[in-house]
Amino acid sequence: MTRRTSIYVTGFSHHNPIPAACRIGNMVMSGVINGVTLDTGEFPDTLAEQCVLLFKQVEAIVSAAGGTLDDILKMTVWMKDSSQREALNRVWIEVFPDPATRPARHTQQAALEGKRLIQCDFTALIDK
Repeated sequence: MTRRTSIYVTGFSHHNPIPAACRIGNMVMSGVINGVTLDTGEFPDTLAEQCVLLFKQVEAIVSAAGGTLDDILKMTVWMKDSSQREALNRVWIEVFPDPATRPARHTQQAALEGKRLIQCDFTALIDK
């Protein structure tokens, strides 16, 4: 019997046979999350739109695991052009408005494929 539980979210899928996240005990780790429209799988043209969708998916995944955005401990973010962090920071501040309770974040530039402008993963601790 495994302690591991796979987390799936309706409309969210990877092209490979992997879940959106996985949980063991109170720890949840996501797979990669892109800023796509869930119903179509399409990438919006702008970084700002992809950032908004990225955080909607993060929230849906952590919720499916039994938690909230407040349970996120760290996010790693990859950007096609990390000099455009202002678009990410605008949504980051909306999602995590209190500087005293924001999760850790590491942002780096990456050679993202196609129309991907941003992607992330997260680690959360959920005590419920």
